[in-house]
Amino acid sequence: MFIDQVKIFVKAGDGGDGCSSFRREKCVPHGGPDGGDGGRGGDVIIEASLELSTLLDLRYQQHYKVKHARHGSGHGSSGKSSDDRIIKVPIGTIIKDKDSGEVLADLVEAGERSIVAEGGRGGPGNIHYKTSTNRAPTLAKPGEPGQERWLSLELKLLADVGLVGFPNAGKSSFIAAVTQARPKVADYPFTTIEPNLGVATWGARRGRRYHFTIADVPGLIEGAHEGKGLGLQFLKHLERTTILLHMVDVSEMAEGDPVHDFEVIREEVERYHPEMGEKPFVVAGTKIDIAGDAQKACAISNYCKIKGIPFFEVSSANTQGTKELILFLGQAVEQNRGGSEKVDGL
Repeated sequence: MFIDQVKIFVKAGDGGDGCSSFRREKCVPHGGPDGGDGGRGGDVIIEASLELSTLLDLRYQQHYKVKHARHGSGHGSSGKSSDDRIIKVPIGTIIKDKDSGEVLADLVEAGERSIVAEGGRGGPGNIHYKTSTNRAPTLAKPGEPGQERWLSLELKLLADVGLVGFPNAGKSSFIAAVTQARPKVADYPFTTIEPNLGVATWGARRGRRYHFTIADVPGLIEGAHEGKGLGLQFLKHLERTTILLHMVDVSEMAEGDPVHDFEVIREEVERYHPEMGEKPFVVAGTKIDIAGDAQKACAISNYCKIKGIPFFEVSSANTQGTKELILFLGQAVEQNRGGSEKVDGL
């Protein structure tokens, strides 16, 4: 089950209390205060991990609390601090304070951490309050309470290329053909009900192979930006992508006009978020192997030529045109990353 939004409660450890005690030793005639400090409460830390791809685990365990630190004791002994609590989440997780909505962290790299609740400091013992005028202080302070709060965690996938299109436009078949991802593929709409990630290899140079990631989200329908279908729930996973690949079914079995289909999806993307509409994009006519007289393919091809939009014809069934499209996308992604060396396609 793909879970991309949860809320959790975190409570850091309370600091230990300081101790008020005095030395009573046979060979120490004057004695004196020797109360130690309380230990420090542990923090709650959220860490991005490559091992996770969903927030499912946090859905079933929503409360995370750190133990109370130990109190100080005599002989100047400090209490033991409590251990930090580390919560692992997928890369791409955004952490917000649930009450204020403030973004606390955006974890986009493996191993990146954020302290979301700080532990309380330990209280000082009476050994710290001895002065020339007060040689037998009894004052010792309690430890500070650890921070507690409700958090809202939201996962936005990190991918270079995002696939968009109507249900059954061939997105899942495409990602299965060019990557090792194995999404569900069937001849009916809405076979994809959760995002899929795949890694495509597109080039090599001096022994190094070049890759980029592709995100496939459930198909969009008209009105997706208003919450119709599954679009609004998963469009957020395309916000971090470098380039969008609009996939349009040009087979002879496809219903409707491919140009109209593209314009509808394009409008949904732009109305969902203005920045999404500013991303570079490419159009691919899919299922070209069963295009019949190719009238639909020609219609969208001519439209893109007039508009100056890069267009490719592909077939995931026999991989026709996929190599050229992957090379184009790979070069676009590498250019966005700031790469300058010439890379040969595979």
